[in-house]
Amino acid sequence: MLSRHEVAGVMMRWLPPLVIEGEVRTCPGCGAYRDWIVFCMRDDSVWLRCRAGHETKEPGLDAAWYNRNSGPVDRFHPTLEEGLRHLGH
Repeated sequence: MLSRHEVAGVMMRWLPPLVIEGEVRTCPGCGAYRDWIVFCMRDDSVWLRCRAGHETKEPGLDAAWYNRNSGPVDRFHPTLEEGLRHLGH
């Protein structure tokens, strides 16, 4: 079984629009504005992934925001693909 120290980061699904500093965040690749996967990486950076698979670093969010808004980690996945499948992406 993997531990938090053995994975590159943690992820959660964020279904509603993501509002950062009063603005709805949209994907720079396709314009999507909801149904994100939010990643918090080991270096405390936060990345967003839209349903189409575009990924972008989100400088307006940090590990503290992620920890306030995520639930408890329910499992660790050995690959990104397995984690995305678990979250319905």
